[in-house]
Amino acid sequence: MDATLQALRGLVPRELQNPRVGIICGSGLSGLAASLRQSVLVSYAELPGFVQSTVPGHKSSLAFGLMGSGAGVPVVAMLGRFHPYEGHKLSSVVYPVRVMAKMGVKNIIITNAAGALNPELTVGTIVVVHDHIALPNLTGMNPLLGPQTDPSLPRFLPLSDAYSRLLRKLVFRAAHDLSIERDALAEGTYAWVSGPTYETAAEGRFLRAAGADVVGMSTVPEVLAAREEGMNVLVLSLVTNAVVIPASYQSVRDEFEAEIAGVSTKTVVEEVVSHEEVLALGRLKGDLMKSLVEKVLDLLPSNTQQ
Repeated sequence: MDATLQALRGLVPRELQNPRVGIICGSGLSGLAASLRQSVLVSYAELPGFVQSTVPGHKSSLAFGLMGSGAGVPVVAMLGRFHPYEGHKLSSVVYPVRVMAKMGVKNIIITNAAGALNPELTVGTIVVVHDHIALPNLTGMNPLLGPQTDPSLPRFLPLSDAYSRLLRKLVFRAAHDLSIERDALAEGTYAWVSGPTYETAAEGRFLRAAGADVVGMSTVPEVLAAREEGMNVLVLSLVTNAVVIPASYQSVRDEFEAEIAGVSTKTVVEEVVSHEEVLALGRLKGDLMKSLVEKVLDLLPSNTQQ
């Protein structure tokens, strides 16, 4: 960690070395950093302890700069996150969050692209996450397993208050001030799955029945590390696709028996999800997400409390 911080001190101007807010950009959402003023990019390759993001739509840089109106708020944005499915250790996945904490970040805004489990959520909706279901966490894939990185941090981390109520309220205030239509935003529960496969129909039904509204392959490890480090957390999930959950199953046996009986049947076209459509929707809604985040920063109290 010391080597990383020392490298950053040599690469980032002094006035940007103590960001107040951290931002993690999800798939197709790296444009969030386009509005940074006095922007300075630092490649992950220049930072000891950082790995490389291999996912299309994710860059591999930290962006430092000012965001928001007036003098602006100093921020650091992660352009490209790390995922366990890329082969990275969980300690590497959350390492940038811990670096942000050591630089002084108190509030972190985590964005992601997600699939909708809740049929009432339309593609393009921004979901303000208030809770999560993390199957990997419950089955031994938790970033806080093992020796503590700092003995002063809590050993048993409570998560019932993981998502800052104040920051969530600021999102809706920002949307109101920007005259964003009410149905453009929703609240919901995020389900973390390991990926890199998209869910089967049965898995989608299982997660929906468990109470999840959206599902994705990231975010929760970062939330856990941020909360352990004492940060206030805001998560915004952009719905980029609907999880394929057919309302009913058309039997292959019935289809076969109808065919041999000479009865005409409706051709079943099985739906699939692609990463390309996720990226495309992320780019399409990037400006809306950017405007929302900028306004939240304008509304952020100087000393944010939970």
